[in-house]
Amino acid sequence: MPTPHIEAPDDAFAPIVLMPGDPLRATHIAENYLDDAVRVTNVRAAAGFTGSWEGVPVSVMTSGMGAPSAAIYVTELIRHYNVKRLIRVGTAGVYSPDIALRSIVAASDVISNSCIPEALLGPDPEIVCSATLLTSAQTAASDLGFDLHTGTIYTSDMFYDPDEGLNQRMADAGVLGVEMEAAAIYSIAAAEGVDALALITMTDHLVTGERLSSQDRQTSLDEMIRLSLRTAVIDSAGYQEPN
Repeated sequence: MPTPHIEAPDDAFAPIVLMPGDPLRATHIAENYLDDAVRVTNVRAAAGFTGSWEGVPVSVMTSGMGAPSAAIYVTELIRHYNVKRLIRVGTAGVYSPDIALRSIVAASDVISNSCIPEALLGPDPEIVCSATLLTSAQTAASDLGFDLHTGTIYTSDMFYDPDEGLNQRMADAGVLGVEMEAAAIYSIAAAEGVDALALITMTDHLVTGERLSSQDRQTSLDEMIRLSLRTAVIDSAGYQEPN
């Protein structure tokens, strides 16, 4: 039944949901990739769609921007629509000098200044992705001939952080990049007993100042979308409901 933030009827969402932050990207995925896509919700212009990819049911639902927004949609999808697997398809700023723009990163684990992980998982929580989804993504990347980096991502509640030394400290610590949603998605997934993975395209280099052009950004995001959809197909084939 509809929730305060999702107007879809029961069973409107597939068991696996791709979650871009931008509602326009959700629409782009549905219109350009999914077969027989139907918009199932649009409360506050937060678009959600269900269709299929290579015969596998797949939904797309925007998370909005930031951990609190993502937490709302993830919680309602899991509790009210029986969603079992979530794949964030987002963008990030790069810390690591070894990671080029346009690279795709699978966030194996996350550090964060958000209060959400500790509130849900307790003090000093381990914020990690689903091992099975990560394996599916690595297989998908091999199938598609894509390079897939794996490592630690920082989820920040502050886009304009006043700490001028933060970027260099993160680079020195081996953190690959920064975004704003993964920690909430991983923590809620862990608390609710479902799987989550963040696949992130690096679009802005925070050390060198380089940025993707509009055209390069679109091309690179399409590569990430193809990877996420292939991951969904592979994972669905081997998925087993937790006991």
